[in-house]
Amino acid sequence: MRMARKRLLRLVGRNQININKGEGSEVKKIKIGVLLSTIIFTIGILSGCETKSEKLSQVKIAYFGNITHSQALLQRDDGSLQKALGSNTKIKWEKFSAGSAEVESLLAGEVDIGYIGPGPAINAYTKSNGDIQVIAGAADAGAILVSKKGADIKSVKDLKNKRVAIPQYGNTQDLTLRILLYENGLKDRAKGGNVEIVEAENSDIKTLLGKGSIDAALVPEPWGTRLVNEVKAKVVLNYEDIWRKGQYPTAIVVARKEFVKAHPDIVEKFVKNLVEETNKVNSNRDNSEKAINRQLKEITGKGLSKKILDSSFERIKVTNNPEKDAVLDMANWSFKAGFIKSKADLKDMFNLSFLNRALKESGKAEIK
Repeated sequence: MRMARKRLLRLVGRNQININKGEGSEVKKIKIGVLLSTIIFTIGILSGCETKSEKLSQVKIAYFGNITHSQALLQRDDGSLQKALGSNTKIKWEKFSAGSAEVESLLAGEVDIGYIGPGPAINAYTKSNGDIQVIAGAADAGAILVSKKGADIKSVKDLKNKRVAIPQYGNTQDLTLRILLYENGLKDRAKGGNVEIVEAENSDIKTLLGKGSIDAALVPEPWGTRLVNEVKAKVVLNYEDIWRKGQYPTAIVVARKEFVKAHPDIVEKFVKNLVEETNKVNSNRDNSEKAINRQLKEITGKGLSKKILDSSFERIKVTNNPEKDAVLDMANWSFKAGFIKSKADLKDMFNLSFLNRALKESGKAEIK
């Protein structure tokens, strides 16, 4: 490519473009302009080809140190993704504890691929004007609604005039709570209703619920199980009763559109490995739980008991389906709640071509 560019540049430098001497100056100018434009255009194409063929030395992957991001934890533990990418492309794992922080890193180009909740993913897509794409799913459901010990809360309707905590405004648990409230004739106090929605980190929710400072919480696993076991919280709604019988995403996988275009081979290998890790969790949960727990201990300094892990995974569906219809519904609720400024057009949000090829190769049905 470089040789071709040099030859073209020498051609211009030595004035080897032949213009008919009998033609007027205006015609000469036009011909020279056309030829120069053609040369510049050709050089641009050659430059683009050269850039696209360059090897990627590092891929930056975002994840949470949580069991809803099981595939990421397995990829870190068994090294299978690094092996699939080869020794020339190193993985830089970027750990986050909040979707909003991950969104900012995605928009800044500091992350290439990310495990993330659908709420923040919608926010990233709208903020970037479509530059963030969903390339696969990771986990469905995996959240429960609990009440504090001794509270007389038997249903969602009993949340009237109560304080209910969620991990983050605009995340999956927040959006599903708002849907539950709406379906039961209730509303967030900030919107003129009578239920106070409180934002707090999962660890703080445990403290608040234990002290009785909040009445209820809608949290992801393993925190739901931990609240039940450690502060004697009572389950009000199990995972399948939260929304859509549990068929909604808790974690999906996104990538920057620019990265997907520039490095489709990396995305292909990543998604293929993702499907393999998903199959591994579902076919051998005991071994997968042990590997996931090793990672949790390494990342957080403390693993989970087998009892909590087993109970948590009973409420999580590890899947590659991003549940498009549920995400579209979530986008409408994000708009209603004011988390996104305008109604989102999500027609280009999903790029499942890599996923469907990987599913087909593994003998599984494609996702439409």
